[in-house]
Amino acid sequence: MMIAVLIPVAAVMTSLASGRANPPVAASARGKTLSAVPAKSAGPLAVHISNFTFGPKMVTVKVGQTVIWTNDDDIPHTVVATDKSFRSKVLDTGQSFSFTFTKPGQVAYFCSLHPMMTGKVTVTAR
Repeated sequence: MMIAVLIPVAAVMTSLASGRANPPVAASARGKTLSAVPAKSAGPLAVHISNFTFGPKMVTVKVGQTVIWTNDDDIPHTVVATDKSFRSKVLDTGQSFSFTFTKPGQVAYFCSLHPMMTGKVTVTAR
């Protein structure tokens, strides 16, 4: 005899995307709506390069947090801070560059190969 267990696809996908086996969930007062509780993590933040854009274009991190840019485009790109605090090598498809921010403020950046590609990192105090 076989017993089928049905698990909502959204719960499985949320669990897989978060890297946790059992993500915390909060139910609404009526018990109908479930939503993932946001994780309080200062882990790396991902920015993807695709279709000649940085996504997300603007991110906020805390001092000591790392941003990882990954080139998902078919052509090379770079990540260069306008204040010269960081500069990646040319990133081919699938390659990444990371930078850990050590002081609060805003850092604008762009792709030196395609200067119309821009982004911004806001760094807050711990």
